[in-house]
Amino acid sequence: MADNGLLSDGDKVLVCVSGGADSIALLDVLLRAGYECVIAHCNFHLRGEESNRDETFVRDAAETLPRRWKTVPAWAKNGIPLFVKHFDTVDYAKSHKQSIELAARELRYQWFGDLAKQTGCKAIAVAHHQNDQAETVLMNIRRGCGLKGLQGMAPISKNPYSEIPIPIIRPLLCTTHDYICHYLRDIRGIEWVEDSTNSDTNYKRNAVRAELRSWTKAEIEHLATLGERI
Repeated sequence: MADNGLLSDGDKVLVCVSGGADSIALLDVLLRAGYECVIAHCNFHLRGEESNRDETFVRDAAETLPRRWKTVPAWAKNGIPLFVKHFDTVDYAKSHKQSIELAARELRYQWFGDLAKQTGCKAIAVAHHQNDQAETVLMNIRRGCGLKGLQGMAPISKNPYSEIPIPIIRPLLCTTHDYICHYLRDIRGIEWVEDSTNSDTNYKRNAVRAELRSWTKAEIEHLATLGERI
């Protein structure tokens, strides 16, 4: 975060939290670093009761995480501020002739921009990490790309679906999903929920993710580092 100038001391940040390991770790790291956080959670209603389970989990986390602090800041006395948005993702995808993946992405980033402005946040923090970076670079290579495609995701970038000039930041791009799980489980003792659709290879990114499971940790890091260097 310091190396890339993602936030300044005292900044208020919108943290996009699904309930999975990556976003829960992101929230915990930002809280421990002393930033004032606002949680944004999207319920896309794509996984039946599991979607509602995730929402309930995030609501509980917003209430219970501040209790881990010795001194709770005034802004979190009643829990971390939380905003939940419900989307009819399937209907949106049909009406806009988009895939479910693209529809969900467009819906959430539009809302993140509006909510960040509404709550006075300086940045929108998402939980992309080194594995996500490797997946992005590999997907771009498979499509056929130039240097721009090899860049992958930047630590800080413009919101692709909003004209509101509040940047997207990615504080976890320097670490792997395995380490994130180790951090939560073995260092912090914090639980998370698993998304059952992560193993559904009908989604393009999940298919690439499954392919990368056969790669070594070093190979994944090398691909992610390629994107960073480009």
